[in-house]
Amino acid sequence: MNVSSSWDSNLKVLRIQRRAAAMDLELGNLFFIAGGTLVIPILAFVASFLLWPAALIRVYYWYWRRALGLQARFAECESYRFCYSTRGKMGTKPSVLMLHGFSTHKDMWLSVAKFLPKHIHLVCVDMPGHEGTSRTSAQDYSIDGQVLRIHQFVESIRLNKKPFHLVGTSMGGNVAGVYAARYPSDISGLTLICPAGLKQPHESRFVKHLRALEKAQNIQNIPLIPSTSEEMDQMIKLVSHIRYKIPQQILQGLVDVRIPHNDFYREAFMEIVGENSRYSLHDNMHLITAPVQVIWGKQDQVVDVSGASVLEDALPACQVHLLDNCGHSVPVERPRKTATLIMDFLIAQQNVGNGSSKKMS
Repeated sequence: MNVSSSWDSNLKVLRIQRRAAAMDLELGNLFFIAGGTLVIPILAFVASFLLWPAALIRVYYWYWRRALGLQARFAECESYRFCYSTRGKMGTKPSVLMLHGFSTHKDMWLSVAKFLPKHIHLVCVDMPGHEGTSRTSAQDYSIDGQVLRIHQFVESIRLNKKPFHLVGTSMGGNVAGVYAARYPSDISGLTLICPAGLKQPHESRFVKHLRALEKAQNIQNIPLIPSTSEEMDQMIKLVSHIRYKIPQQILQGLVDVRIPHNDFYREAFMEIVGENSRYSLHDNMHLITAPVQVIWGKQDQVVDVSGASVLEDALPACQVHLLDNCGHSVPVERPRKTATLIMDFLIAQQNVGNGSSKKMS
């Protein structure tokens, strides 16, 4: 009996050990599969970061657009193609059309869109020749040419079925201001963020540098058109008051994305600083009839903040907001504040409209 019991006990121990070994094998396989599932995307990310940073940047914008509910679309107009992103539908409240600055694209507004209510009908368009919008000839890149093209875009998507709110920054601010002057019935309100196109009482660091380049007849070293990661770093320091710590690979990726377009950027830049475009907003601001909001970074090194006083003098009813510790890239440096100011202005204009309609009834 003792021998038999001992034998049975040994068999049970052996079975338990085999089951444990089998479980260890299954757990090992499970962890291997799970580990592989995690490791593969991590390795892909690292490889993209090190080898293809430009591709990673494009994926980043695509993902961010989708996360914020923005859809990329195209509008065709007589063989001319506009690329834009949109969220929401046209309703009782004014739609918002956003115009970006020189050498950027519609996705520069994503950080602001994050803080705008999703019920607002939002449209961000690539300016003429930029990103997905058609690249044609120099006449389309002048401020007058861009205004005509943006009006073409507005009509193609029927955005002006009712007046909309127009927002523009830097070059886009110049275009937005001239658009409001030329097509007043389209506009319910206007937000100008560090707009170019004004005769500022004080010259910015960037304008002084441009004058030196002009005197030397050197258009190859324009600070807003970098060709190396070092120049990209210097451009970011020029347009931003905040000092970002950007990895070398990302700087290189940003340059790689831009380099194929640098010839276009030079052509477009020479048009917008040319005699017919340099002071377009200044020459047309007296024709603006829509309510105007001005937002400017106090530490703007590209377009001097003294331009705000020029608009304030010409348009006494305009609201002016000067932001501390902020440079030229207001939508990037202060996205939440930018969104809040725009929404406050929209609500205030709506309340004025409701009040006036009540008085008339």
